[in-house]
Amino acid sequence: MKHLLPELMSLLRTDMDVLDTDLPTLTIPSSTSLVDAFCLFDTSSYLFIQDDGPLLGYIAVSDVLHAMMHAHRLIEAYFETTLETAGSALTLINEDAKVAYWTTGAEHVFSISKNDIIGQPAADFFPPDRLQSLKTLYTGETVYRKQHQPRPDLFALINARPVQLDGHIVGAVAAEVDITTEIRLHQELLHMTSKVQHLEKAVARLRPELDPFARIKGSSLVIKQCMDTIRKISTTSATVLILGESGTGKELFAKAIHDLRELQTAPFIAINCGAIPASLFESELFGYEKGAFSGADPKGKKGKIELAEGGTLFLDEIGEMPLELQVKLLRVLQEKSYFPVGGTRMKQADCRIIAATNQNLRSMIARNQFREDLYYRLNVINLVIPPLRVRKEDLYELTQTFLQEFSLLYNRHIELVPPEVFKLLFQYDWPGNVRELRNVIERLTILTTDGEVKREYLPDTLTSLTIQEQSEIQLTSVIHSHANNEYQQRQDSAGAEQEPRTVANVDESDPSDDSELVSGVTYQQKLDTYEAQLLIQYLKAASGNKRTLAKQLGISRATLYNRMKRLGL
Repeated sequence: MKHLLPELMSLLRTDMDVLDTDLPTLTIPSSTSLVDAFCLFDTSSYLFIQDDGPLLGYIAVSDVLHAMMHAHRLIEAYFETTLETAGSALTLINEDAKVAYWTTGAEHVFSISKNDIIGQPAADFFPPDRLQSLKTLYTGETVYRKQHQPRPDLFALINARPVQLDGHIVGAVAAEVDITTEIRLHQELLHMTSKVQHLEKAVARLRPELDPFARIKGSSLVIKQCMDTIRKISTTSATVLILGESGTGKELFAKAIHDLRELQTAPFIAINCGAIPASLFESELFGYEKGAFSGADPKGKKGKIELAEGGTLFLDEIGEMPLELQVKLLRVLQEKSYFPVGGTRMKQADCRIIAATNQNLRSMIARNQFREDLYYRLNVINLVIPPLRVRKEDLYELTQTFLQEFSLLYNRHIELVPPEVFKLLFQYDWPGNVRELRNVIERLTILTTDGEVKREYLPDTLTSLTIQEQSEIQLTSVIHSHANNEYQQRQDSAGAEQEPRTVANVDESDPSDDSELVSGVTYQQKLDTYEAQLLIQYLKAASGNKRTLAKQLGISRATLYNRMKRLGL
């Protein structure tokens, strides 16, 4: 307001004869501002103006009040014009929870005239949980760009702040912007994008994706190592054994191996060894001749090996293959030939075989559940797919990919996952790996109907982490981070002296050990052993000072003590 007040000298009066000289007076210089002069009218209704020379005149309090009233009216006009021009629905309530201001935009959003609501208690028109300005007045809550629906047919973004004076809340203001048109346009865009995506998928079936790694999301070190290994594998037609926990996406990596080497017209035939009854497995794999058994197709049937001719046969869950079929598969690998069921003419197996499993094949060999000779035939080259918990830096990219996919599928308007929700995703250990993450994001998308992803939409397994579990996860993350940094440094220093390894491993263990899938208790035992060795190493570097070590690792001493106790240190 002070910028709208006139200069002090513009109010100067010189008719000194009309003044009451019996009243006490105060003299001020002409350079005094009108704001500073106003507080000096306590004892007199006028002030003398004098510099170094003679008395210049005086200013009257009535003139100052008139100037201030004019400035106030100007401010009110500017204020009202600005608010109406902003185009938002603005609500201002005072400390008595009565509506002090109500813009034309608010009339449009809430269908209530300003003449009816200004000066009235806001609670007479809205329940406290519906009007954000009331919430802000009572709680002091500040919100920014929060999406809500004041009416079923209207979407809005709301900003709200409490009005504070001398440290006390004396009111609240809320501004809402109608985004109904934007939401509807976005929904139409999502709908059209979904149609385009379906068309792209249809075209992709006719023209496969040129980038073999397009569907493999992630830029972590271990994923890059896997991709480098796949590039080396794809220069040959050798048999490949892919090892990885359930849900890591082993078929995606098998498809990448196929796409890098084979022509676009070459078939990629996948068969899940755990989903086919043992009685049907042989005919499914090798096919059968007409009349081979009762109920068989009179024309006979081609097996998966024949269908994969000139391409790749992917045997998923190879550990579930019946023992009697394992010896026949071994013959195919050794002699590149086989007999169909009921057939007398030998057929050639002209396809590359890629097998995958989430089981410990060596343990199965020890229990006579898997043939050792078949294992070595399959394990010419192995590829270990890292679990999600050791490449958590890929979580954001994977989450955004799945969020986009399901937003289109379920026609939801979701821009991102809030930091507090993503923190829980990052803390979780993901025993189901990428498949479990994909299911969680699908669940979030389905439950998020207002565009805001909330913590309570997560499964109980992610929200019920105890403090101890969170500490364990935090320390494990720190250990992995230190281990990855050390590993990368050693790789960089040894890069000029050694040839790159042909197996993508998640640690520095021997390749023969990597061919054995570590899962369940065995994996945890190896992880604990590795962490114990690292902790001992770091503790020695810290001269045995646990407090120093905890500070270096960025964790509490209690977390360090609990982990060392569990590891028997």
